[in-house]
Amino acid sequence: MRVFLASIPLPGTSIVVIGAGDAAAAKARLFDGSGAKLRWFAGPAAEPDEAWITRWPEAEDLCGARLVFIALPDPTQSAFFAGLGRTSGAQVNVVDQPGLSDFHTPALIDRDGVVVGIATGGVAPVLAREVRARVEAALPQGLDRLARLAEGLRETVMATLPDFMARRRFWEAAFRGAPRDLAVEGRTAEARREMLRLLNRPEQPKGVVHLVGAGPGDPELLTLKALRALQDADLIIHDRLAPPAVLDRARRDARRIYVGKRRGEHSVPQEQIAELMIAEAKAGHRVVRLKGGDPFVFGRGGEELEAVRAAGIDVIVVPGITAALGCAAAAGIPLTHRDQAQAVSFVTAETRPGGAGPDWTSLAVPNHTLAVYMGVAGAAAVQAGLIAAGRAPDTPVAVIENGSRPDQRVLTGRLDGLARLVAREKVISPALLIVGEVAAWARSSATEQEVAA
Repeated sequence: MRVFLASIPLPGTSIVVIGAGDAAAAKARLFDGSGAKLRWFAGPAAEPDEAWITRWPEAEDLCGARLVFIALPDPTQSAFFAGLGRTSGAQVNVVDQPGLSDFHTPALIDRDGVVVGIATGGVAPVLAREVRARVEAALPQGLDRLARLAEGLRETVMATLPDFMARRRFWEAAFRGAPRDLAVEGRTAEARREMLRLLNRPEQPKGVVHLVGAGPGDPELLTLKALRALQDADLIIHDRLAPPAVLDRARRDARRIYVGKRRGEHSVPQEQIAELMIAEAKAGHRVVRLKGGDPFVFGRGGEELEAVRAAGIDVIVVPGITAALGCAAAAGIPLTHRDQAQAVSFVTAETRPGGAGPDWTSLAVPNHTLAVYMGVAGAAAVQAGLIAAGRAPDTPVAVIENGSRPDQRVLTGRLDGLARLVAREKVISPALLIVGEVAAWARSSATEQEVAA
């Protein structure tokens, strides 16, 4: 290890910033609301402002300072004030001059009570910021609430669990389980009650089920909340629409159970999936039910939510980018357009056996986009139903296979040739059908084909 990061309590600490301009302002902003006493010397040329002092500091100004930040263009002047700061006993940082600095400012992720720093020893600050962006994506905004909650219960935990390892097991359960989820959601009173329950009955961890939307397939389209759920999961129950690239973002030691379905080939009945989620949650596990797209858009998420709630299990729904949004965007198709589409409908071509099909009459109006899910096998029925209901045969259509993924394929044509297009090009699921004037916007690229119907 070439760099050691230390945590310095800030309330009551004296901090000095020397210099004007953006770099000095950035250093000063670090201490807004920190409780530190900040003195900012902007120099005699600075415009008068209550935020800074319009002169350079003297030796007595630096007495008692813990940290001194210098952001000046003149190296000689910087070296002078650096020496002045060290003489006063302060640690000195000179912006963009690591050789003159006693310490370097890391790239910081600030969650109030929780601060994360990424440091490169001053040699690659831009790289540190890039790493910070990736780490920040995995940290919930409400993490500070969890830290404050832990602070308030610390003495109680110490008194209740004098054994160090028992305390450690308690905090691990609290920070990985339901208390954490409730706290970051803003439900701090419930989180506190759950922590106290864990404290009194540590042998009974409370499980939770997350219904998580995996999006259309591109792992970078996962929401931040979905990513956090995957990285905290004890068990991931996933379908075939969750590609390996998405599962690779999950906690590596989490168990994984595949329950994928395809038309006419249901590997695990829906009732058994619900029973599995309930049993695992009752065992105290954090269960992620990972579903392609969004769990509440043709994903049977409502059925699973109802079953798990009825069993008295906590459920957190994490929406995902549904196929209509993700695939259309990947193909360059706007679902609505002021001139071509004043409405959009999401339709499934697959219905329950014996159930009613879509009302094509209400869906066949012009300037109306249809995003048809699970429509590969039913392409002929979609085509016939819309034309019979009055939709023009030359209405543009697009077929997006594996939308947003590296093997994405986009096919375009006319409504009256939709079934022939799907059959001739051997389209396989997952694929989305888009019917409407906006389908003519479909974009062609090296990984896509444009085929006349």
